[in-house]
Amino acid sequence: MTDPGTPRHVEIKDGNETVAAAEVTTSHEPGGTAQASLHAAPGHIAPGSRASLVDAVMDLPEVQASEHLQATVPLGDAESLERLRERTENMTTRPAGSTALLDANIPADGEPGSGRESGETSSP
Repeated sequence: MTDPGTPRHVEIKDGNETVAAAEVTTSHEPGGTAQASLHAAPGHIAPGSRASLVDAVMDLPEVQASEHLQATVPLGDAESLERLRERTENMTTRPAGSTALLDANIPADGEPGSGRESGETSSP
């Protein structure tokens, strides 16, 4: 039987309320696959909360040590999908019921594949 990996729970809060959460499982072997399931609270939540959840997941040391990411994201969660696109490389998505399944490579050294380079800022 194979080891399912180490589970982690990540939350983003607005005050005392959890507005977004993820379940993350990674392999014990470096360079393996990280799996994440991202969810947001129903209704309106503050802009940026979903992107903050993606950042929290991608910044976990065990995710950084992985080479590949498989994730489920609710269909229509454009903020999470866009941030995942910025933080990964060669991302593909496909619908599966009420979710989008995502496969992507995690860049070495945590550098975003298509996002802004460190120190670069956007102008208004």
